[in-house]
Amino acid sequence: MEIIGHVLADGGWHGGYGPPFPFFLFPLIWLLIIGVAITAVVLGRRHRERTAGPRAGECVLAERFAQGDITAEDYRTRLAALRAKP
Repeated sequence: MEIIGHVLADGGWHGGYGPPFPFFLFPLIWLLIIGVAITAVVLGRRHRERTAGPRAGECVLAERFAQGDITAEDYRTRLAALRAKP
């Protein structure tokens, strides 16, 4: 009977420390936040390289070829020139 009275006096919160919370979740939450941040940086960098980096010329060339502004031979020649190392 005394144990039941003790549990009722504490309110069932393990000695007044609040509800039991799995503390292993805190590191998992931080890992999730860090992972999301790293993913955002990598994807942002890839997008920036595609639109303004070395591949930007290839994208413009591919668009011109798709629109019919240049022939397939012109496309291959210019693509080889873009990919040639200076």
